[in-house]
This record gives sequence, structure tokens and C-alpha cells, in this order.
Amino acid sequence: MTTHALAQAFKAAKPAFGVWITLPGVINARTVAQSSSHLSWVMVDCEHGLTSLQPGAAESIQAITGLGSNAPSALVRIPATGASTSTSWQIKYALDAGARGVLVPMVSDAAKARDVVSDSRFPPGGRRGFGSPFTQSTWGTSAAEYIKSANEHITIMIQIETREGVENVGEIAAIDGIDVLFIGPYDLSLALGYPPPSPDPHPNVEKVIQQILKAAHDKGKKCAIYCTSGVQSFKRAQEGFDMINVASDSGAISESIARNLTEAVGGQSGARAFGY
Repeated sequence: MTTHALAQAFKAAKPAFGVWITLPGVINARTVAQSSSHLSWVMVDCEHGLTSLQPGAAESIQAITGLGSNAPSALVRIPATGASTSTSWQIKYALDAGARGVLVPMVSDAAKARDVVSDSRFPPGGRRGFGSPFTQSTWGTSAAEYIKSANEHITIMIQIETREGVENVGEIAAIDGIDVLFIGPYDLSLALGYPPPSPDPHPNVEKVIQQILKAAHDKGKKCAIYCTSGVQSFKRAQEGFDMINVASDSGAISESIARNLTEAVGGQSGARAFGY
């Protein structure tokens, strides 16, 4: 079973840069995925984005992986609403669609982190069921090889973005099978009683972000963060973050159009407006 770009970046111990996909459609997904050779991964956002978990995520993943062996890793953020056990079917849908990794938002304790790992792995390492006739072809392998290798190659990510998640971050990071602690600075800021980043987090939130980074690395885990610009992403890379979102599709479109129109009428682009 072949590896994927995000896993390769992790093994090379270099920052893995990515882009958030908030807009639906296979053409959009493919356009984003082939936008830069520096792109290691793309996140199909089924929580706050407009792509449905099924069949939308599967179609986007097919469009991305169809670019060939050099395609960025197609990842999926699941909706993760409802009771603590409600993520099981969402993880199944994302992984059956061929996602190279799954991101679960609002993970606040070690018990939930264990559930995420269990739902993402085939027995005996977990409780994930097998049955999709499409998953292995999306990975470019056989069904037998996929079952044999999926537990090793799928990247399991959980978001630290609640007060409880911060309090329990050491225990969460210690869970075997969790590969990445992903910091959601917007919800984290709100949960801690501060305004969302504009564009940088409040200094008190920044202290918490650095605590999460340290907790992840202390347990041998990767740490990721959501950024909204290349300048901000460069700074985070220098701080030691392993996985960094650089921009979103919708944000990049709006910013580029606004900048070019401002220049077209003879103006100068000002400071970047608040945007996710």
C-alpha cells in the first residue's frame, strides 16, 4: 500500500503545508489540489464547509487522488455533532471514501480520543467495519492490501479547541494511535473567552497554543494549526509546528478578487480583513 504526501512530510520531519476546502465540487477540489508543488495536504471540510460527507467528500477525494502519485493527501474533517458516540459513522464514511486521514473536532478528553482511534482502525486494533467496494481503488491497491495496511497509513487527527481539551491535553496526547493534535484557534479563542484571531490570537490564547504544541511534542505526537496566510504560516513553521493550514479556497478567492479590484481602480491594498 502506497504512502501519501502528508505521511511523507512527517517522516522527512519538515512542515506539511495545506489548504482548507470549504466550497463543494470536484472541479474546485482538483483546482486547489494542483495549485502548488508545496502543497502536502488538503482538508475537505464537512463540518463548516459546504461539502456533504456523502457523496460529496468521496467525489472530492476521487478528484484529488486522480491527479496521481504526487497528489496532496486528501483529508476529511467530519461534522462531529451530537453525542460522543455519534462520530463513529462519520469516520466510517470519510475513510470508506478513501480519505488519507480524518480530523475530528471538539475532542475534549482521553476517552473520546480512544473512541476516535478505535473507529478509525480495523480489528484487532479497532472496530472499523469493512465493506466498501470503492475504498481500495481510491488508494490504488487491492482490498486485501488495504485491510492489511490501512491502520498504519491513515492519519488520525483530533482538534484541541475547547477549555476541557486544553485541561486534558496531556492525557489526550498520550493516547496511542492519535497522530496529530490540531489546534483550532477560532473556537479555542471563543472557548477561553477571547475574540477570534484577527489575524493573530489574543496573547493569552497564544500562551495556550504554545502549551498544546509542547504537550504534543512531549508525547511524540505531531502538532498542527490553522492559519490564514503565508506570513502567519511561516511564523508557525519556525515555531516548530508540523502541519500548517495556509489558506482556504473561499478566503483565497475573496482576497485575490478584492486586491485586484482595489488595484484596478488605482488604490492600494490595505491590511487583510478578518476571514476564515
